[in-house]
Amino acid sequence: MNLERERALARQLLKEGKKEKAMLLLKKKRYQEQLLDKTENQISNLERMVQDIEFTQIEMKVIEGLKIGNECLNKMHQVMSIEEVERIIGETQDAVEYQRQIDEILAGSLTEEDEDAILEELNAITQEQMELPEVPSEPLPEKIPGTLSKSGMRGTGLVSF
Repeated sequence: MNLERERALARQLLKEGKKEKAMLLLKKKRYQEQLLDKTENQISNLERMVQDIEFTQIEMKVIEGLKIGNECLNKMHQVMSIEEVERIIGETQDAVEYQRQIDEILAGSLTEEDEDAILEELNAITQEQMELPEVPSEPLPEKIPGTLSKSGMRGTGLVSF
């Protein structure tokens, strides 16, 4: 570093008997050290100021966001009051209760005969949708001529399982 070199030079000047020059060189060295310290402090202060400014900008954005949010909430509150919300909730509860009563009436009014008729109708609809092919009513022949049996021989037509 330049300061170390100047210190070494001041020693050299003292050895040569040039005390005045050595003293002047040490004063210069001391002044440069103080100037460096002062500059470092100013840089630190600037860095702190930059951080404070950045933090303040963030705070301002947060406050602006809160302001906008409050404005939106106030507009929503103007559109829908607490009384309006309570009225809607009450109407919804009334509708749910009314539907529950209808369900109870319908569930309680069906007799066992009604339940049987409903099941029969459901089975009929299911049968209509399936449409299975007709099954022959006559018994099947025991031997079918010209077919192979399980053993690969012709004529028996019976397959054992």
